[in-house]
Amino acid sequence: MNSPMGDFLRPEGYAGPQGLRALSREGSVVAEAARYVVRARADRRARAAQPYAGHHRPASVEPVLLVPGFMAGDGTLAGMARMLRGAGYRTYRSHIHVNSGCTREAADRLERRIESIVLRRGRKVSIVGHSLGGMLARGLAARRPDLIHGIVSMGSPILAPAAVHDILAWDAEMLTRLTRAGFGGLMSEDCIAGDCARASFEETHAPLDPEVGFTAIYSKRDGIVDWRACIDPAAIPVEVRASHVGMAIDPLVFDAVRHALEGQRIERINRASLAGADSATAVLLPVGRS
Repeated sequence: MNSPMGDFLRPEGYAGPQGLRALSREGSVVAEAARYVVRARADRRARAAQPYAGHHRPASVEPVLLVPGFMAGDGTLAGMARMLRGAGYRTYRSHIHVNSGCTREAADRLERRIESIVLRRGRKVSIVGHSLGGMLARGLAARRPDLIHGIVSMGSPILAPAAVHDILAWDAEMLTRLTRAGFGGLMSEDCIAGDCARASFEETHAPLDPEVGFTAIYSKRDGIVDWRACIDPAAIPVEVRASHVGMAIDPLVFDAVRHALEGQRIERINRASLAGADSATAVLLPVGRS
């Protein structure tokens, strides 16, 4: 089918996965779900074997906002939230029930959500976003570096949002038809092919503050989006072996996310240490005579 998405959303050189063969790769989500079940059971047994008040439980300090993918809601990232809380992060939901509306409006709501978290916690937020959620995170990181420590995207085709399988393009087409039929709160043509889409696209390509960490997780087995479009030049690329849908539930991807967040945290600590050392050196330097 002809994609309803604007041509500018699929720059030359990118093409979405095609046909049943590509979709069949998404079948590995069954194995990824099984890995999640096994890991969840092992984690529960490990927690049950330890005293509740023991020092083994890390304090939840670092705030992390989780943003779901297209046509998905917060529940799809519940497993990842549990894993991150177990690793010492304080997780927050995006309050997105179904990520299917205007991306600019979604970004504005997420910005307000981030502001409230920063006010409550007194520190910047990290964002983990799956697919469209990662694209929203990328735009917000460029827009509000004063609120965001860093972002981790998972299977997010930031460089070419329209380089997707026809089944996803069909979903977008159905949403625009429902909008024309009078169903509000969905996706209009302007959101995927007009000025609204172009503004969102440009925001996701805006330069990032050097102090904002960015890790882009991608999979060459992705049957929904062109994996090449997920590797933003501004990001540290991390390859995993997972389906597009499975990135939200695969514990091996969870590990990659946790390592990315930890790496960004260590980088912040190192920058602060260097800044402190530079300040101390400046104080110790002799003042020249006039």
